[in-house]
Amino acid sequence: MSHKPVVWPVWVVMITAISLEVVPLPGFMQPLRPPWAAIAVIYWTMMWPRRFGLGAAWIVGITLDVLHGTLLGENAIALSIVAYLTLRFHLQIRIFPMWQLTMTVFALLAINAFVQFWIDGVAGVSAAGIGRWTQVMIGAILWPPLMALMDRVRVQIQTRGSAFI
Repeated sequence: MSHKPVVWPVWVVMITAISLEVVPLPGFMQPLRPPWAAIAVIYWTMMWPRRFGLGAAWIVGITLDVLHGTLLGENAIALSIVAYLTLRFHLQIRIFPMWQLTMTVFALLAINAFVQFWIDGVAGVSAAGIGRWTQVMIGAILWPPLMALMDRVRVQIQTRGSAFI
């Protein structure tokens, strides 16, 4: 009988990531905000593909759409595509060295930004400009320390199981 780890700490991380995405920042700092939710979706989909996948990415995306007031489904579709690609290649991605993993995350974040850019263009919404792409760069730069932090959470969940404190 296999012991399945508790999932609520994962959702605490996801709620924190969503909260960090909607916290107001001064205008000049807005382009420097990393895509927190996309980073968290990539990590948890890569590490626990059977527990966190397309459905969870869709829920996170719809939540972001409602909180941002964007076109309903824009973030949901973008995060679902990123989650699908991560699920599809998670076994290969997990064994990459850190530099290659960071480049893969950069590509996934760029796909996320491009899908949002494309949906905005189709819907006739004005583009966010260069800020959307600087967020991708910042997210890739922050990937190694954020991955280390989420690894610690994952290890705590796996070692403590249902007694997670």
